[in-house]
Amino acid sequence: MTRIIAVANQKGGVGKTTTSVNLAASLAAAKRRVLLVDLDSQGNATMGVGIDKNNIELTARDVLLDAAKPAEAIQHLPALNLWVLPANLDMTEAEIKLREQPVGDFALKGALAEIADQYDYILLDCPPALSKLTVNALVAADGVLIPMQCEYYALEGLAALTDTVGKIRKVINPKLDIDGLLRTMFDPRNNLANDVSAQLTQHYGDKVYRTVIPRNVRLAEAPSHGLPIIAYDPQSAGAKAYLALAGEVLRRHDGGQLRLPA
Repeated sequence: MTRIIAVANQKGGVGKTTTSVNLAASLAAAKRRVLLVDLDSQGNATMGVGIDKNNIELTARDVLLDAAKPAEAIQHLPALNLWVLPANLDMTEAEIKLREQPVGDFALKGALAEIADQYDYILLDCPPALSKLTVNALVAADGVLIPMQCEYYALEGLAALTDTVGKIRKVINPKLDIDGLLRTMFDPRNNLANDVSAQLTQHYGDKVYRTVIPRNVRLAEAPSHGLPIIAYDPQSAGAKAYLALAGEVLRRHDGGQLRLPA
């Protein structure tokens, strides 16, 4: 059964798009059929897999506003075994127009219903705000993956997001749950990071992924080459961490194992 995961955090700079791109690529490397949906007008997830966001005929904007079918806008990347619904600055128009529609919160859910059964996992890269596009993602998703840095304001932001998730689950999407909290850009030499990490584990228990994404230069370099880390430097600490995360996601949701190509 398809699992739709919204990768969300209203705070920017926490590794949300990095996680969306690299988890999608790692799941695809594990022989799953994966669709990466870019919902951010910055189009960073689109660029991160090598698609020129300035040279796209159809984007997620067209799908959300019912100007194109999902199959018409989705691009297949054979080298990564990955499917992508790209985005660019046109998403700003989608954000505005969806606010004017009485059922604007359900646009993405309706669009994905047409093609969801073609994929094992659909990852939704959300904007860094609790916007109409993020709400669309939460309405359409089965679960939320929350990337976060272990720093002072992280727990306050997490409380706001979990409150939003709870409200959407109560009013619109009863199946919505928090899939997990992912510690990103983690430096074990930082005492504050260790303290916040311990608090997360204490308060959220099994909701905290065991996998921790380290600060890694190669991971930071990969987007400028339009490649996920497993294609850019598969031996790097960042690549190994995201492969471990993919394995953890598979075990949680379908009992599967990470099956990498020979």
